[in-house]
Amino acid sequence: MLKIAVPTRDGMVDEHFGHCQSFTVFLVDENKTITGEESFTPPPSCGCKSNLIPILVEKGVTALVGGNMGEGAVQRLDQAGIRVTRGASGPVREAVEAWLSGRLKDAQIVCHAHGDHECGHHH
Repeated sequence: MLKIAVPTRDGMVDEHFGHCQSFTVFLVDENKTITGEESFTPPPSCGCKSNLIPILVEKGVTALVGGNMGEGAVQRLDQAGIRVTRGASGPVREAVEAWLSGRLKDAQIVCHAHGDHECGHHH
């Protein structure tokens, strides 16, 4: 059983991992079929992603599909055994289905902005 977490805001992929409204965790079987999903709201103290990764690990998450994410967060997730794919957008279920089918590859978009600054896409 694979568990894929997606930073979520109003049912869409949230561009900002560290400040996302919630996470949607999809359960996927060995046939790459989504068999269930659950949502959870990260604790308010998780600014700058501090307490978030242990929660994902505790939930059994091994993959994260998201929008934009800083390299530091990607490295910390990787060290925790969670494979990150960036560059997703749109409805969360469609993003996960694209990832499962191999259509979504890691865009390696790195966000250098910190705090409340809006960040553009870096190519």
